[in-house]
Amino acid sequence: MDFKEGLIDYEAFGAKGDGVTDDMPAICEAHAYANAHGLSVRTKPGATYHLGGRALTAIIATDTDWNTSRFTIDDTQVEDHKAHLFEVRSLLEPEELQIDRLTRDQKQVDARPKRDCHVLVENAHKRLYIRRGLNQNDGAPQHDCFILRRDGSVEADIDWEYDQITRVEARPIDEQTLYLRGGVFTTFANREHHPNGYNYWNRNIVISRSNTEVAGLTHYVVGETAVGCPYSGFISVQQCAHITLRNCFATGHKIYSTIGAAGKPVSMGTYDYNANNVVGFTMIGCRMNHITDRTRWGVIGSNFCKDILLEDCHLSRMDTHMGVSGTYVIRRCSLGHMGLNAIGRGQLTVEDSTLYGSSLVSFRRDYGSTWEGALKIRNCRWIPACGDICQPHMINVSNDGMHDFGYPCSMPEEVVIDGLFVDDSNTPDNYQGMYFFTAPDDFHDGVEQASASEERPFPYTPCQQVRLRGLTTASGLRPRLSPSATMTAHTAVIEEE
Repeated sequence: MDFKEGLIDYEAFGAKGDGVTDDMPAICEAHAYANAHGLSVRTKPGATYHLGGRALTAIIATDTDWNTSRFTIDDTQVEDHKAHLFEVRSLLEPEELQIDRLTRDQKQVDARPKRDCHVLVENAHKRLYIRRGLNQNDGAPQHDCFILRRDGSVEADIDWEYDQITRVEARPIDEQTLYLRGGVFTTFANREHHPNGYNYWNRNIVISRSNTEVAGLTHYVVGETAVGCPYSGFISVQQCAHITLRNCFATGHKIYSTIGAAGKPVSMGTYDYNANNVVGFTMIGCRMNHITDRTRWGVIGSNFCKDILLEDCHLSRMDTHMGVSGTYVIRRCSLGHMGLNAIGRGQLTVEDSTLYGSSLVSFRRDYGSTWEGALKIRNCRWIPACGDICQPHMINVSNDGMHDFGYPCSMPEEVVIDGLFVDDSNTPDNYQGMYFFTAPDDFHDGVEQASASEERPFPYTPCQQVRLRGLTTASGLRPRLSPSATMTAHTAVIEEE
């Protein structure tokens, strides 16, 4: 075949682009040819490609320009709901490395990879993130991800102490950035009834190649009904480094209900973007509609990531479940009704942003409400509970010291506020001002509250100090520390000019 300008299209391999014919076999063949010959793919701007229900996955290893082409994904009847539609992967073979032990924040190892690698290490004999509450579980194996350079230097923080390592996966990092551009994807949602537990669907784009940028991709979801199963993220990034989503549009999915691990009803939903074990995850200019619509789930969720940046984004939620470390920065963003959620360690910075969550920052109670490090809030605006009547608590923490999460838990050591306006104009009767923190003992979520006299086998370390400058409220009332007398005794509030 002779392709002009080193570009191929789907039609050369039999795609019709009429929105009716199943074009997935042709799309798979086109990308396989492009990968084998180092060619880029560019689709027809006016085409509508139908991605049928067969369990086919197109492997993408070269630049792909979907421009204004449309893709329809009918999930009402599929062969395998776990199959990915597209997988962006490296053509470089994994390397075998020997790493026997690691210490926290270690910066050098003896192993020398042939190429810079994204490395995942695991100790299967130790459990962390032992979840509490309605979605309780027995945790996940202790593990870390980081970048290992050819000289043995480590980039990204090692979070844990490893007296043994039972698994090492090293994936070489491609030097050149791979670009996915454009594309308007519409998913006709599944309607599978699954009343107990979770049954996540894929039917998505999964990215495992380091140095990948997705720009200008749009994803719509239509046809949701009263029942359905959640998806694991239309863009799902897994086990790689240096990923950027730029100027993409996502859809908030409908919230469903199921029976959780504790045998009680829980809400469930889809994060349209998902990132796991990623070092250097960046979102710039990404948006969704209806960020304050409480019938819609949040858009972005992550686990085990290092160094996250959101800039100029307009989303309903940013949620880190099982840890983020290093730097976690929210800059010039609007975050809607589900707000900003986190656990982990490092420097958490929120600046020049507007937030609508019930709390400005919520440290997830099901994983211990832990943040080891500092929280800095600079030049922000907070509209508690999207402006509905509420008693505002700026930082949501909940850990009564009665549960072993697999690690020690603490509030941020220091909270620094340098410019914050709180719109507390819609509050209950007898309102006396916002609180900086919730009362940590108020766990709820199906757990009986501990009495004040009970011994706490897993103590929760309180914040040491809150430093204030330029905090104003619509009510004009002075903020208070917390409803908890214990916090009042341990945490200093320092007002600076």
